[in-house]
Amino acid sequence: MKRRAFLYGAGATAVAAVAAWQTWPTRSGTAAPVTTDAIGDQVQTLPRGQWPEFAGTGEIQRLYRYAVEHGDELQYIPCFCGCYRFGHKSNRDCYVKAFNRDGTLTFTSHAAT
Repeated sequence: MKRRAFLYGAGATAVAAVAAWQTWPTRSGTAAPVTTDAIGDQVQTLPRGQWPEFAGTGEIQRLYRYAVEHGDELQYIPCFCGCYRFGHKSNRDCYVKAFNRDGTLTFTSHAAT
C-alpha cells in the first residue's frame, strides 16, 4: 500500500511539474525589450506563449492570456477608460497592440496600469 501511495504521489508531482514548466513565462533571445510608445504605455513584442514583463504573474498575467485567447470576442467589447482617444477600438486593444504577421504579439501595458 505504501508503494502504491508513493507511486501515485510521484506521478502527481511529475504531472504538476510538467504543467508548471509549460506555463512558466519564458524569455528567449527573440523577446524584444520593453519600450514606451507615443501615449506613454510600455510595449513589448514577444512570440506567442510568452507574456510581457509588465504582465507580471498571477491575475494580471491571466487577464493578458485571456485577451490573447479570446481576442475575437474582446474586439466587440468597448473599453470605458477613455482610451478611444488614443485609437483603441475595443477592450482587446488595452492588452494587445498588434497581432504581427510573423506570429509575434505586441503587448501594451495599458491594461496593467
